[in-house]
Amino acid sequence: MPVAPLLTEEELDALRQFDTCMVANAIESFNVRLRNTGFADASIRCIFEDAAPMVGYAATARLRSGEPPMGGGTFHDRADFWNRIVQIPAPRILVLEDMDDPAGRGAFVGHMHAAILQALGCVGCLTNGAVRELPSVRAMGIQLFAGSVGVSHAYAHIFDVGAVISVGGMEVRPGTLLHGDRHGVLTVPAEIAAQVSGVAGRLQQAEQKIIDFCRSKDFSVAKLGQVMKTLS
Repeated sequence: MPVAPLLTEEELDALRQFDTCMVANAIESFNVRLRNTGFADASIRCIFEDAAPMVGYAATARLRSGEPPMGGGTFHDRADFWNRIVQIPAPRILVLEDMDDPAGRGAFVGHMHAAILQALGCVGCLTNGAVRELPSVRAMGIQLFAGSVGVSHAYAHIFDVGAVISVGGMEVRPGTLLHGDRHGVLTVPAEIAAQVSGVAGRLQQAEQKIIDFCRSKDFSVAKLGQVMKTLS
C-alpha cells in the first residue's frame, strides 16, 4: 500500500491534466529515483491512444494461460481475487504479470472481465500479456495497456494475488499509484505524489516559453541559452 496519505480526488484529477511525459519530467526533478527506472518499457503499448490519461492504484496478480488445469477443462474465477481488488483504494488499475513464455498466449481481460473490473471500480488494466475484444472494452471506457492483442482467453487464470510484480521492466506493488497514456505507463512515488502536478504545471509553462521563443522573430542562438535557463 502507499507509504503516504492517499491523494484527494482533486489531486488525482490534477494529475490527469498532464501527459505521462510531463509527469515523468516532474518526478525526475525530485531526485527520488534513477531516471531510467519507474516506467514500463516499449514492450507495453497503450491500446486506446486517444483516451485521456489514466490514473489509479495498482491491484496486482500473476497470470498464466498456456496450460490446462490438472482436472476439468477450464479454470474458474476466484472470488478472493475480486475481494482483494476492492481492498485497494479507488480508482483501481488491475496489473497482471503474465508468466507464460512467451507471454500472451491467452488474454484474461476481454469485454466480460472488463465489465467486472469496471463494477469493482477499476479504470484500466496493465499487463505484459494479451487483451482482446477491444471495441466493447473501449465502449466501456476502460483503458488497456498490454504486450499484445489476442484471440482467445486460452486457459487464463490468476494466482499470486497481491504480489510484488514486474510488467515491462517496471516493478509494481499493491497500491502503487500509476499514470498512463499513449506514451506509456509509470509509477508515481507516494511520498511526492501530491506535489507532482504542481511541478508539472511549472515545467509545462517553462517549456512552452522556450517553444514560443523558438517560433518567434527574436530567436537567436545567443538568446537561446538565456531562455533555456528557465528550465533549470
